[in-house]
Amino acid sequence: MATDFSQGSRIPAPKVGNVRWVIVGLLFAATAINYVDRQMIGLLKPTLQSEFRWDETIYADIVFWFQLAYAVGYMVFGNIVDRVGARIGYGLAFVIWTGAHMLHAIAHSVFGFGAVRFLLGIGESGNFPAGLKAVTEWFPKKERAFATGIFNAGSNVGAIITPLVVPAITLAYGWRAAFVITGAVSLLWLVAWLTLYRRPRESKQLSGAELAYIESDPADPPAHVPWARLIGRRETWAFALGKFMTDPVWWMFLFWLPDFLVKRHHLDLKTFGPPLVIIYVVSDLGSIAGGWLSSRLIHQGFTINRARKTTMLIAALCVTPIVFAQYVDSLWVAVAIISLATAAHQAWSANLYTLPSDMFPRKAVGSVIGIGGTAGAVGGMIFSLYIGQVLERLGTYSLIFYVAGSVYLVALAIIHFLSPRLELARVA
Repeated sequence: MATDFSQGSRIPAPKVGNVRWVIVGLLFAATAINYVDRQMIGLLKPTLQSEFRWDETIYADIVFWFQLAYAVGYMVFGNIVDRVGARIGYGLAFVIWTGAHMLHAIAHSVFGFGAVRFLLGIGESGNFPAGLKAVTEWFPKKERAFATGIFNAGSNVGAIITPLVVPAITLAYGWRAAFVITGAVSLLWLVAWLTLYRRPRESKQLSGAELAYIESDPADPPAHVPWARLIGRRETWAFALGKFMTDPVWWMFLFWLPDFLVKRHHLDLKTFGPPLVIIYVVSDLGSIAGGWLSSRLIHQGFTINRARKTTMLIAALCVTPIVFAQYVDSLWVAVAIISLATAAHQAWSANLYTLPSDMFPRKAVGSVIGIGGTAGAVGGMIFSLYIGQVLERLGTYSLIFYVAGSVYLVALAIIHFLSPRLELARVA
């Protein structure tokens, strides 16, 4: 793989204010809520399978409907966010997904669960297009990977909160109450978002120095960029194929990891909380570390291209030991292997999510992220059906983990082939 060794700026970021980090805090909180709502069905899978007598393929089909909606919604929300902005776009997405989350409490059939998961997928698909649009509006390029890594770490916090809170609510009040209570509490975020978020030039809290720092990159063309121009660009497909190949691995962890711990290590709703907490705490560190490393390399003189791809290569190599997770008998050795893989995925994701803002003008970022998110969800749909068939026929995660351990290196090679220097795409 060829590498661009040209040097970038060594000028450190000035201390100009911290309002932009408050925005990251809001994005972090929303992403945590998003993943609590998303992951709950995976945590409750053994309970729901026992009550409704689902087999592996039925559960995979329910996951499939969520991912189908996510695929459709991601592209739609990418365009919506580019048109109406992050504030309104994020608020709309949050209302849809929180309502769908609470509607799980009245589901009684496979059709009912499929329907509410579909609606949840539509709403949750807006989280990353809106969040990344906000990062693009509030951060210069040299800080975006770090900011993205921080707010993306909310996904792991959500995954940590879920096994700590949901089993307790479920054991005390039932699984239906768990959906209602977690949904109702999360509405506090919507109030904070609509109250606090504005574009930088509309913010009364922002100093002139911080505004100048945020806007220090060259100005983008003001015109809207139509999808037809984006679909034909190699840079779009570099991002989209990276998402198509690696997003499904994270879906697998979210929706099937509790099931793996139950079947391989004989845990249950009362006991798989600590292993899941450890896994997602380490994942949080990986998300922040991946964004930090990329930004640090840029500050040390690496080009954006070299910094992003070096970090992604390290992450891709750290996922590969997942192929051994099925074969170890020790629970905690398995937890260590899985923790490394999930942390590496999050480090990878923090940089992959930054590529659209590296390669496209701000007006196109939401749409490109929408295209890539759709590709990732389609990959997740295919992988979910594959997982259901493998588990139903073979009853083992071995083949699933072999795929997970290999796709990141292949994806990085494709990204580099399609965009060897991460240059700005010509979409005018």
